Amino acid sequence: MKKIILSLYLAVFSSVGMAETQTGLDIMQEVKLRDTGWEDMSARLEMVLKNRNGDKHQRFMKMKVLEMQGDGDKSLSIFNSPKDVKGTAFLSFTHALEADEQWLYLPGLKRVKRISSSNKSGPFLGSEIAFEDLSSFELDKYSYTYLRDELQGAIDCFVIETKPQYEYSGYTRTIIWVDKARYIPVKIDYYDRKNSLLKTQIFNDYQQFLGKYWRSSNMSMENYVTGKSTQLLWTDYKFKNGFTKRQFDKNSLKRSR
Repeated sequence: MKKIILSLYLAVFSSVGMAETQTGLDIMQEVKLRDTGWEDMSARLEMVLKNRNGDKHQRFMKMKVLEMQGDGDKSLSIFNSPKDVKGTAFLSFTHALEADEQWLYLPGLKRVKRISSSNKSGPFLGSEIAFEDLSSFELDKYSYTYLRDELQGAIDCFVIETKPQYEYSGYTRTIIWVDKARYIPVKIDYYDRKNSLLKTQIFNDYQQFLGKYWRSSNMSMENYVTGKSTQLLWTDYKFKNGFTKRQFDKNSLKRSR
């Protein structure tokens, strides 16, 4: 009898675990589904770097993104100012389980540098944003577990744990707070390779475009190890610009000037 009870106990809790995993996947599938079909996007971006002492430095760039069907998105970022980074361009091709392809054009050296797959956890031009963070969200890149429901401020959220399913990630896991009403992220905690809380990203001031797609105009990333933070201020969002793949090849890095 004890063996039967134990077997039932294990079966019940095993099924609960499976349900939670499936629920987490279902939620993130809905997040992806609601942000599909925008074709392409452009925006202007102000990056505010803040060090441990509160000193600030600003950088300005423009960004273009091409939505890809059956693969990750392509993005191109071009820095306009200040002078020391003007003309720097970053090109990224996101993939699900294969290594992302990323290149950085450095105008001072007049060369294109490929970012190594094993170095995606490095900082993007001195910010608290890692190269890995610049990839588009692709479902197959992670596994998902529903943890709980919880308020983030006044927003009722699902709380989902994700674990990377690809090599060379700088994170063991992330915890994402997803707005139940709009299925958009409002907060992400990133845990490093030692499973310690490394940094937190907050999404504020969402706006809706084309009657469907939500974009944050104010994102912040705080790093608890360095004491630094990076704020991203987005303006001039435009969708369905008619971009083509040719505008996102490696030659476009040099043409972008």
